[in-house]
Amino acid sequence: PEPAPALQEKPAAEKRGWFARIRSGLGKTRANLTEGIAGLFLGKKQIDDELIEDLETQLLMADVGIEATTEIIDRLTERVSRKELKDPQALYSALQEELATMLGAVATPLEMPARGAGPFVILVVGVNGVGKTTTIGKLTKRFQAEGRSVMLAAGDTFRAAAVEQLKVWGERNQVPVIAQHTGADSASVIYDAVAAAKARKVDVLIADTAGRLHNKSHLMEELKKVHRVMGKLDADAPHEVMLVLDAGTGQNALAQASTFNEAVPVTGITLTKLDGTAKGGVIFALAKQLNTPIRFIGVGEGIDDLRPFAARDFVDALFDRGDEGDTASS
Repeated sequence: PEPAPALQEKPAAEKRGWFARIRSGLGKTRANLTEGIAGLFLGKKQIDDELIEDLETQLLMADVGIEATTEIIDRLTERVSRKELKDPQALYSALQEELATMLGAVATPLEMPARGAGPFVILVVGVNGVGKTTTIGKLTKRFQAEGRSVMLAAGDTFRAAAVEQLKVWGERNQVPVIAQHTGADSASVIYDAVAAAKARKVDVLIADTAGRLHNKSHLMEELKKVHRVMGKLDADAPHEVMLVLDAGTGQNALAQASTFNEAVPVTGITLTKLDGTAKGGVIFALAKQLNTPIRFIGVGEGIDDLRPFAARDFVDALFDRGDEGDTASS
């Protein structure tokens, strides 16, 4: 059988094109995080306490979070005391290594079964406004490009606009959308969708859910019910609980993650809207504190601006200051 298109090596030009897109998408975070850090090293001849303290302050100010910052600074300080890092340039390189290592621990792509193995069910959760429906649309296009059939479930039954948005997406991409009237029971919509996906032998079912955090306890009970109901039709479903977080919410994204984790076991994160914020440093806080795989990142509006997360590419793009040949090779 032919290998899935997703496994083929991307041509260098396309990889470069994506690198350029991440680089431009991370512009505000670079200005906030890495340009400030680079400035600390200008004209520095030796590593001293002041440099380490200033570095710590820069990381904290850029939403990297206390836990992640403490770990990075501790590791760098230890390497300096072992005389492993002799000068500021070595420290600067070591910082990038430590950041890439921290992200590498959670850069786990979504493992999809072979086509025809029955519906792989993705339950998409997150608060309203983070880009859930848009993410679902982009994932749909991605899976279709891999030759997979997709079905969508409009599980956010409280917002007529959310159901309509999903239906429009479905029509545009020739994808069936299972929906009911506004205010219908979300779990029953998703139950119907799993049953339909099994009957039609669809490869991937992506289910949208409500994200009304102001009514937290009700929402959490609803999500638990959705999760339970899926399991009645397929003991392994959902195969992925994907939490969508907006990078622009900064440290608040951590609170959202723990809230959703209380209701359903989050198995993967998609971090959206990195292009619109200076708070992209939150990705390090998420990596350190949640230890949940980061599946995809979004760096723009385009359909191709949602890509599988690669830690080294991310850090290289963050520290790439536009000088030719300046980027560390991945």
